[in-house]
Amino acid sequence: MNFLMVLTSHDQLGDTGKKTGFWLEEFAAPYYVLKDAGHTITLASPKGGQPPLDPKSDEPDAQTEATKRFKADAEAQAQLASTETLSSIDPSTFDAVFYPGGHGPLWDLANDPTSKSIIETTLAADKPVALVCHAPAVLKNVQAPNGDPLVKGRKVTGFTNAEEEAVGLTDIVPFLLEDELKAQGADFSEGGTFTEHVVTDGLLITGQNPPSSEAAAEALLKVLEEQRQPEAADA
Repeated sequence: MNFLMVLTSHDQLGDTGKKTGFWLEEFAAPYYVLKDAGHTITLASPKGGQPPLDPKSDEPDAQTEATKRFKADAEAQAQLASTETLSSIDPSTFDAVFYPGGHGPLWDLANDPTSKSIIETTLAADKPVALVCHAPAVLKNVQAPNGDPLVKGRKVTGFTNAEEEAVGLTDIVPFLLEDELKAQGADFSEGGTFTEHVVTDGLLITGQNPPSSEAAAEALLKVLEEQRQPEAADA
């Protein structure tokens, strides 16, 4: 199967002068879940090329088995360095979409019309979309077929207000993800600060934080597997 992973191109942490971007674990863990399952992965970002890495996600205490594997994987590093431009992507050629987080998406992908279109088109084609940590911010402007916010009445999760407070960025981010999703009518849940928590609502899968990255990708594969089972039964 073909998977699209969409990463941020935004590297400025508000007006702090500090850098941000995507969070390494949230890319690496899902990448290897999907790759090890034998699937093809295409990487894309709004500007194309090398997406910016949040430097904090590259610090020693943020490393996991997946991030260590990525750092030893020249092929994966080369693929990441040459992401496709998001506007060139045809969503109809993919079976599912995964959005890694990091603070970057709050600034660019949350307001990107191409990203909005990709999500709406993918879901309308009965294909799943998974987003982890800050990536559910990209749902901010996404609409359901009836024009309501996509998340209205749906079960979702994402980086919580408490987690944002814990990393000291409550007053830096353009909006608080938990507040934004609740304001749009989402049924928001959490599993505890920096505790793995994944929510599946139909074709929409959301993970709360970095520790939820691998589980979110596994949940995505489970949704796809459940879709295939009725087809196998019919055959």
